[in-house]
Order: sequence, then C-alpha cells, then structure tokens
Amino acid sequence: MGDTSQWNSQLSFLFAMIGAAVGLGNIWRFSYVVYSNGGGTFFIPYLIAIAILGIPFLILEYGIGYSFKDSFSNVMKRINPKLEFVSWILLLFVFIVLIYYMVILSWDLTYLTSSVTFSWGSDVAAYFVQNVGGSSNLSNLGSLIIPTAIGALIIWVIVWFISHRDLNEGIGKISKILIPALFIIMIGIVIYALTLPGASIGIQTLLQPDWSKLTDINIWLAAFSQILFSLSMGQAIALTYASYLPEGSKINDNVLLVVFANSSFEVFTAFGIFSILGFMSFSTGTPMVQLVSEGTGLIFVVFPMIFNIMGIMGHILAPLLFLAILFAGITSAVAIFEPMVSSMEDKLNWSRKKTVTLLSIIGCAFSLLFTTGISSYLVGVVDGFVNEFGILFLIAIQCIIFAWIYNVDSLIPVINENSRFKVGSLWKAIIKYVLPCFLIAMWLIGVYYLFADVDSFEAIVYVIIMVLVLVFSGILTKINSNK
Repeated sequence: MGDTSQWNSQLSFLFAMIGAAVGLGNIWRFSYVVYSNGGGTFFIPYLIAIAILGIPFLILEYGIGYSFKDSFSNVMKRINPKLEFVSWILLLFVFIVLIYYMVILSWDLTYLTSSVTFSWGSDVAAYFVQNVGGSSNLSNLGSLIIPTAIGALIIWVIVWFISHRDLNEGIGKISKILIPALFIIMIGIVIYALTLPGASIGIQTLLQPDWSKLTDINIWLAAFSQILFSLSMGQAIALTYASYLPEGSKINDNVLLVVFANSSFEVFTAFGIFSILGFMSFSTGTPMVQLVSEGTGLIFVVFPMIFNIMGIMGHILAPLLFLAILFAGITSAVAIFEPMVSSMEDKLNWSRKKTVTLLSIIGCAFSLLFTTGISSYLVGVVDGFVNEFGILFLIAIQCIIFAWIYNVDSLIPVINENSRFKVGSLWKAIIKYVLPCFLIAMWLIGVYYLFADVDSFEAIVYVIIMVLVLVFSGILTKINSNK
C-alpha cells in the first residue's frame, strides 16, 4: 500500500473504528434487546459476550490487518489462494448490507427534514407507509417512493464524497468531526430525557431484572448477537482499517478503547430512549409494553408520536435525534464501504477515486430497488438473509481460517509488542475452540428460524442474492490483478 493508505494518527484510526461500531443498532436496537431479554439481567451475558467474543475476535481482526497490511481479498489469497473466492463472497454480502443501509439512512434523512415542521402529522404510522417505507403489499412493488429515492441518492453522494478522497482527508477527517458531534448530541438528549416526568418509569422498565432468564439460551444468543453486529465484527471492516495502521501501534489497547466506547454509547443511549418512552407512558397513560418496539417502529413511528405531544422541546429534540442517527449512520456507511473499496482497488489496480466512483454508481442503482412501495419489507427480508445466513456463517469460517489455517501463534508477539494489555494462551484457546463452535451454533439456530416460515417471495429473494453473490465472486476471483 502506498503512503496515502495509512492513518496519520492513532486518533484518526480510533474515531474511524468507533464510527464503524457506533451505528443504527446502538440507537434503535440495544435498548429493545435489553428490555426483551431480562432487563438488568441481560448485562451479565452481555459483559460475558464482550469478554469472550467481542474483545478476542476484534484483537484477531486488528492483528491480521496490522500484520498483513493488505486488503481483505489479498490477505485471504496470501493465506491460501483458494480462499480468495471466500473473501469475495463475504465482501459482496457486506456490500449488499451497504446497499440497503443507505436506504435506511434515506428514511432518516426524510424524517430529519420532516422534523422541522412535523409534517408527519398525527397519523405517524400512515406517514411512514405512504412517504418513507411502504408496506409488505407486493402489488406496490412497481411504484417508487420519491422522498426515499431522492434521499438515497443524496446519501450516496455524501458517502462518495467522503470515501473517494485520501484516507485521512476523507474518512479520517469526517470521523473526527462526526463522532464527537454525535456523542455531544446524544449526551444532550439523554440528560434532558432523564429530567422528563415519567423518566423513572422507563428506566425501571428497562432495568427490571428477570433472573429466570439467565437459564434461557435465547438471552445468551441475544447478547452475543448484539456484540457481534454492534461491533461490526467479521465484516472485514476492522481488518481493513487496521491494515492502515502505522508501525508501533498499540493493537490490543485500541481494541479495548473501541469496545468501551461502543458499549458505553449504547448503554447510555438506552437510558435516554427509555426515559422518553417513560414520559410517553406517563403523559398518555399508555402501558410501556405497548410503546416498546425495535428498529424502524421505535424511531419512525413511536418517537414522532412522542415529539408531537412534547411541545417546544419536541421541536428541538426531534431534529437532534434524527441528526444523531444520520451522523452514526454515515460513519458506519463509509466503514462498511471500505473493505470492498480496498479489495477492488488492489484487484484492479485502479485509483481510489475511480474505484469509489464506480462502486458508488453500482451501489446507488441497487439501492433504488429498495425505494419501491415495499421498501421497508424488502429491507427486512434482505437484512435477515444476509446477516443470519451469509455474514454469520462467513464470520465463523473466518475464525477457523485465521485460527487454524493461518498460524495464529505468530500473531501473538506482533499484537503484544506495543500494547499494555497482553494476550496469550487463553486468547488463543478462545479463538481456536470456543468461538468457532459458538459461531457455528449461532448460525445453525439463525438459519433454522430464517427458513422456518419462509414464503415464496422471500425464497426468490434469497435465491437471487445467492446466485448473484456466487457468480460475481467467481468472476472477481478469476480476474488477474495487474499489480
């Protein structure tokens, strides 16, 4: 890699990695996962998941990227030429995530503009269906939701503008601006939320422990899944970003900082989310159980309802919340984009600008397919398959490749060299034995639930995705690099 493909400071790397980790899931998923999995009890498996999954696997990814200082596809090819095909499968799955992730950010952009005048009106559920996410009615497949389509184009232009620039002028600089801004906005929102009447109702609901849940396998799966996807593990993001690190970097220490920042953010944000839900419950007499939802339902339906009854503060909090989601989403989007950019750049020996421009055009064209009248339904279908079937399986495969085919023992001196926090035989045992078994078990359970009640439309979507991914992985593998 050239000189431009190196972070100019540890701070740039840390902010970029925190930006990759802190995304939509921290804001709209974590609090729901805590609430629905034993409340305060959930933090026991959550902390254990951090200790035996989050930290060990990220150290592995950082170490591999830092040691090889190469793109993900080249790393896999150097370990074994036959593995390049596997690398492109993962990269294409991650690129698909980016394609529909941009559409979700487009929904947020629509709500950000709507929050100025509260144009979502009193029937916020109808507003989401008609103007943003559509419905599951397949007869609407032929129609286009104009605000969502325009928003997707705008978000792609923003991500292209950031990503096509030099590493430090693009990703590095924007991360150092957006991440502090995101944290400041969320701190302000949470502090105010804690002062709302009824906030204690929400917090009590969030943290109410259910100790019987500790013996339920589902709470453990929820904790490990949250850590897995919250930290963007195994998606070649951490490996790619770490490949840009200069010599002398503190690998293990950086992992601890990123994990701490990510977990602190999502726990802190959960207090704000549930304080606001508690206010809604207190003000309207609506039971908390009817308000708590996950993802789009929480952010794009429940919260606009709450802002509607908040008065002047609603007009202040609404734009701030949707702006925070946008900032979190953009830093995550450029991170999701980077593994494909890095690998394609190396594979085709193209300039960064040319690679990013071509991939942005392709990605934007596919994103528009998700802006039809079944936008939110299609995003949900593709998201479930890509994550539960594709990426989760490939994370398990990566763990086996890095732990068994690549000599993980040679990695320990490298990652320990400049770090205050050292790893050794216990870390190696977790990587080689514990994580592969656990990840494969998670994948099998995920696949079971994914295919348990699949309908014909979903099956067709699954087949199309697999065929496209396998065909293009084969094509990219066969292309001879000019390097």
